[in-house]
Amino acid sequence: MLTDRYGLPLSTVSSAARDAYVRASDLLLSAFPGAIDGFEASIAADPRFALAHSGKAQALLTAGNLPAALEAIAAAKAVSAGVTVREASHIAFFEVFAAGDVDASLAALRDHLRTWPRDALALTPTAFTNGLIGSSGRAGLKRAQIELLDSLAPHYGGDWWFTAHHAMALSEDGQHAAADAKITNSLARNPRNGWAAHARTHLCYETGDPTGARGFLVPWLVSYPRHGALYSHLNWHLALSDLQAGNDAEAFRLFQDAFSLAVHSGPPRAKVTDGASFLWRWELAGHPRDTDAWRAMHDFAAGALPRAGIALSDAHVALTQAVAGDDAALEFHARQIKDLARDGRYPSGALVPTLSHAFAALERGDLSVAIDALEIVAAESERLGGSHAQLDLVEFTLLRATLNAGRLDDARRLLRERRSGPSGIPVAGSELVR
Repeated sequence: MLTDRYGLPLSTVSSAARDAYVRASDLLLSAFPGAIDGFEASIAADPRFALAHSGKAQALLTAGNLPAALEAIAAAKAVSAGVTVREASHIAFFEVFAAGDVDASLAALRDHLRTWPRDALALTPTAFTNGLIGSSGRAGLKRAQIELLDSLAPHYGGDWWFTAHHAMALSEDGQHAAADAKITNSLARNPRNGWAAHARTHLCYETGDPTGARGFLVPWLVSYPRHGALYSHLNWHLALSDLQAGNDAEAFRLFQDAFSLAVHSGPPRAKVTDGASFLWRWELAGHPRDTDAWRAMHDFAAGALPRAGIALSDAHVALTQAVAGDDAALEFHARQIKDLARDGRYPSGALVPTLSHAFAALERGDLSVAIDALEIVAAESERLGGSHAQLDLVEFTLLRATLNAGRLDDARRLLRERRSGPSGIPVAGSELVR
């Protein structure tokens, strides 16, 4: 029986279908473009190859195209008679995952991985920082992420895809030396691995090395297509490095050229998260508001993400609403979240509504109310999901609010208690209390 790159049997007798499937899988695993076309080539070689349909569905989900993904899952199920037990479980997991229930998806995945730990495509939606565990809203989610990957590491050895994600989890856990070794290994085995490049950039952020981030990413991005899924997000990281280093003009140039709404290579959620967070950090650094960019971001978020569901992106949607002064949308968004939380479908509970309240208070100049709300969120910000680099937006906002309120002792305390490693606080006025 033909197998994939991880030695798992595939229910196709077509070598051409298998080879196209493996190539497409590697493109998906490395965040390089072409996976959808690759899975379609596999389907063309064997229309009854169910896992190729499932792979196409996964690639479409990654691109944010849920309707087409559901069609591909239906196609996989329609030709799944006679597949292996592993393949049937794999397809069933993606059906649950596409339905959007994080807890049910995690339960299905854990059951699946107990028997087939080397099913990399099934693990993919959970392996990265903002995946199923990262968006679960639970306290201790970073610890849960690393525990899962630690438990699976013996099954993957030095595999370039797995070690990149394992390294990222180690970096977020403060295990910087171990992360560095794994990133180096991953890039040596596959230099064209977008997730390893992503992990390297995060490690540079966590160890306070913006120069190293730029020195690595600028040449690496030369050979990475502009329409690659991580192109704009990696440029977001470059812009953060420039803000840290005081190269503000270059940071804003990157925003305009590589991850503004008009050019962003990622799905809608990434467009809002990267764009809104940068525009806000730009202001925290002391620069004037770009009203036109904010208006476009608010209008895009309202159309592309009308329903609450994932805390990290919901927080950034709320930020666009607060900046726009759209109080009705803020209230409606908060009510959606409260309804979901009441039904047990929003584990981070009131954190996003509380953060929304803080953003709105800041916009109307009510610093005391904003600080009180931000302190609540900062204490549990991990539950919003996302990386430390993304969650620093909450801490930096709180720092700016305390500085603006003249509460310099509180500002000094925030800086004292900040995790060790990252350097450069791109918040105007912070240099006065360091």
